[in-house]
This record gives sequence, C-alpha cells and structure tokens, in this order.
Amino acid sequence: MPHAHSHDHPHHPGHAHSQAHSHGPATPHPAQAAPWSILRMTVAARLGAAAAVSAALWAVVWLAMR
Repeated sequence: MPHAHSHDHPHHPGHAHSQAHSHGPATPHPAQAAPWSILRMTVAARLGAAAAVSAALWAVVWLAMR
C-alpha cells in the first residue's frame, strides 16, 4: 500500500509530529523538592560520608590487587 502524503520536510526514524511539550525560556519548569541534598548535611555528616565513600573505593582497589 503506497504511503501518499506531502509536506516539506523529510521523515527520519524516531521523528514525531507531536508538539505536546513546548514552552519558551520565559516559562521554565518549576523547581522540584529534592528528597536528599549534600548541601543540607552537617559538616560532620559530609566528612563521614566522604570517609565511607573513600573506604569503599579503597576496598575495591584492595580486592582488585589481591
């Protein structure tokens, strides 16, 4: 069955004609509340998290060197 319609742009795989989501830079998306942020952690909690991540990475290195 022939595909007969005309418009002035070529079709590409994955090309869709829907324009459902369209807004200009003057109306950006509203900010969403983050469930977790490192910026809200205390200094002690940040240092503890950094030490835990560092220990985990060193454990990976140690296991790889075995």
